[in-house]
This record gives sequence, C-alpha cells and structure tokens, in this order.
Amino acid sequence: MPLIELKHVVGGYGGAPILNGVNMAIEKSDIGVIVGPNGAGKSTTLKAIFGLLKVTGGTIEFGGENIANSLPDKLVPRGLSFVPQEKNVFTSMSVEENLEMGAFTRKDDFKATMAWVYEMFPVLGEKRRQPAGELSGGQRQMVAMGRALMSKPSLLMLDEPSAGLSPRYVIEIFETIQRVNAEGVGILMVEQNARQALAFATKGFVLASGQNRFTGTGAELIADPEVAKSFLGG
Repeated sequence: MPLIELKHVVGGYGGAPILNGVNMAIEKSDIGVIVGPNGAGKSTTLKAIFGLLKVTGGTIEFGGENIANSLPDKLVPRGLSFVPQEKNVFTSMSVEENLEMGAFTRKDDFKATMAWVYEMFPVLGEKRRQPAGELSGGQRQMVAMGRALMSKPSLLMLDEPSAGLSPRYVIEIFETIQRVNAEGVGILMVEQNARQALAFATKGFVLASGQNRFTGTGAELIADPEVAKSFLGG
C-alpha cells in the first residue's frame, strides 16, 4: 500500500477547479518530484493534500485513509508535514525556538529529534540562538525543513525548496533531502529546478493544466524526448 495516493483529485480555490483529476502515489522510500509549467497545479496539489484548499472530487489516501479536506492540525499528528515556499520561518524567533514550534503537537520528549535535526543541518546547531530572520535564504530554508521534521513525519512535502537560493545552497538542500529520505521519511516536492531534482527522484510527475501528462522515474522522464523538449528546456 502506498504511503500516499491521490486518485482523480479535483479541487481549487473556488470557481473553476485548478486540479482536474490528478493521480499520483509514492511509497515511504520514495522521493517524488512534481514538475510542470506555471499554473499547472503543482503547488496546488501539495496544498490540496495538506487541507489548505477544497477538494471537490477524488480521494487522497494517506496511511490507508481518505484525508481529503482534513485540516492541517489533524494531519500533522498523523505524520504529514508541509514546508510552503514563502513565509516559512518565524523571523523574530531563534533557530531553536522555530524548531520547538515544529514539535507543538507532540506530548513526548523531542530532544532526540532536535539533536537529529542539528545532525542533518549542522549550521543550525551553530546558530541555534540567532534569530531566524538574520540567516541567509539557504539557512532559513534549512530552519523551515528542520521545523517540519520536528513532528517526526512519515511524509515531508516541500514547495519549491530551492527557490531563490544560490547554486551552493541548492546542492546542499538537495543533498539534505536525500539524506532525510534515507532516514525513512517519504518526500513529495514541487521543484523549479526540474532536471536537477528529477536526477535524484525515484518518482516524477509532470503536470499540465491540472492533469498528469507524464509519470515515471526521474531518470525515465529526463530521458523522454517529449518531456525534455516541452518541460525541461530541451
């Protein structure tokens, strides 16, 4: 049974739907990458999963149960975390306070999880007392990911994790995503650096006009001439 499976999902923000029958499934061992042109429904798919917009058709099964239209505060304790593209850190709070906020649904001792996050992102340990707003863009992205991991998710969703980052931080973020996945966390991400992300994706989904156009492994999509021509810049 897949960790998460979307079947014929329809939804949007009111009015005409943005998603028009999206299908995708990933296992806990997968890194799933969603690519496609602007307006394809990539970020909307993640928001639909996380209960941030109305799903009017289809099902979203997570852990074997339909979670469509469930609220985020119900989904986080069940093992789902989401890092939005923007406004994803508390800038006036320290790095460590941001991480503590990520554990707000937990009733147990989360010190071991915090130590693991600092192991994943060593620079955060060095800057734990510093306000998150003083960090570089790449470091703030690490704070956002670290906070999402504090709830011990089985699925981590990331919306454009490399957006606006320097090439150095893009590589570092992508390497960290792969390490997190190797620790047993499923990944589903939207990414503008499509070719670079598909290079390490175990599952790739190309969306256009709110529908699946191509599905395969990252390597298969990169090697597909039509995908390369239409969606990867040749």
